[in-house]
Amino acid sequence: MGNSSGKPVVFTDDVNLSHFRLLRVVGKGAFGKVRIVERKDTGLTFALKYIRKDEIVRSESVRNIIRERRMLEHLNHPFLCNLRYSFQDVEYLYIVVDLMNGGDLRFHISRKTFTEEAVQFWVSELACAIRYVHKQGIIHRDIKPDNVLLDGEGHVHLADFNVASDFTPNKLLHSKSGTLAYLAPEVYMGKGYSCEVDWWSLGVLFYECIYNKRPFDGHNSEQLSQSIIKADPTFPVTSPPVSMPCLHAISSLLEKDKRQRIGAAGFETFTDNPFFRSIDFEVLERKEVEPVFRPSSDKTNFDATYDLEELLLEEAPLEARARRQKPREQLKENATEQEIRTEELHRMIETLFEPFNYTTVSAESNR
Repeated sequence: MGNSSGKPVVFTDDVNLSHFRLLRVVGKGAFGKVRIVERKDTGLTFALKYIRKDEIVRSESVRNIIRERRMLEHLNHPFLCNLRYSFQDVEYLYIVVDLMNGGDLRFHISRKTFTEEAVQFWVSELACAIRYVHKQGIIHRDIKPDNVLLDGEGHVHLADFNVASDFTPNKLLHSKSGTLAYLAPEVYMGKGYSCEVDWWSLGVLFYECIYNKRPFDGHNSEQLSQSIIKADPTFPVTSPPVSMPCLHAISSLLEKDKRQRIGAAGFETFTDNPFFRSIDFEVLERKEVEPVFRPSSDKTNFDATYDLEELLLEEAPLEARARRQKPREQLKENATEQEIRTEELHRMIETLFEPFNYTTVSAESNR
């Protein structure tokens, strides 16, 4: 794979697709796929998220994608998937972030049971990420195992800011954004919510990592919402049994009253919880604590079906499509309202989805 057209690649140009070797597909989102890529000049590997412009225009998701791209530019933390490059061509938007070779948390917890110590480590690192994101005035709104990626050493990284939102302390949000099973009671109650919801979602993830099932369910969305509003999860008997400090920590995150919810009531309420009290969070945030679980380096940590789909189902691989792109047709004088709206959204993408290159941005402006 890579630049097979025979033309030399000029690396002093603005970053574009030809600067990368395209390797395997490792994920699939609503509007595109994620694949491992390698810089041809440095050999560094990254994760490339490519998004079809037509798809986000059709679904009126343009503002979401532009907002995610803008947020990522201003975030830089050890437990996030940090932005490295962004660029676009006629058909696609490209977001290049740190590569996490360890797969996502969903992949791992669906395949084996983990110790409390391993889960404690993950949840503590995620708590650091949540505190940082909130300090930047952002609510993630979609914390779940699918959006937590492991690096090769076993550290966790919060990803996917597609439904994240800016927030200010005195202005509540009202939209029901995120994944239904992970939404906090106050989201369903409809009276407004703020950043406390991320700590609830962390509690749902915590429970799921321990019990390999979610704390709240229902046959339909109405039953699910009522179960979450009730906020009374069952804690199954296991062998060996889950420790009391662990149970207490889960229930303290799944606290209906956001004023009593650990993390939401101040970061010190999280760090001072008996289950987390032994952790030195400053050392943890410097990645100086050895991960309890290290993903296997001799086998893949990704679902192989994504790569197979690319080979079997796509009309043409990404590189071939990129090479034969043609400019969009000019808007006709007798264009319909829908065509005019589509053109406006495409222009918005071209103008507001700005290129980014981490090697040319100072560390100060990236924090």
